[in-house]
Amino acid sequence: MFLKTLKNVNLALAFGMELAALVALVYWAFAVGPTMLAKIGLAVGALVVVAVIWSLFGAPRSKRRLHGLWLLLLRVIVFGSGAVFLYIAGQHVLGIIFAVVFLLNCALATVWGQESVSTMEV
Repeated sequence: MFLKTLKNVNLALAFGMELAALVALVYWAFAVGPTMLAKIGLAVGALVVVAVIWSLFGAPRSKRRLHGLWLLLLRVIVFGSGAVFLYIAGQHVLGIIFAVVFLLNCALATVWGQESVSTMEV
């Protein structure tokens, strides 16, 4: 029973990480953009790129969904970019925390066979 609860918590954490990755991209865009128009353009552009890539290859209901190592690589790229963008935007501690939590979540998902841990859909 306790293990099932931990697995459910890990799934909820994965969803939270997906949302946090999107927020990190927007934060980065607003931190590095020189003008308001550039900030908005970077934010929208980054969100569109991530949403399209994720909906094609990472979303659970996608017909082209990657599996195994390829899905793991995609998750590392998408979520790793969230950690990197936080770090670049000057949020060093948050970037490191994001990376550590993601790695823990990913490791537990792998150990527990939760390949469907990725829930973000567009």
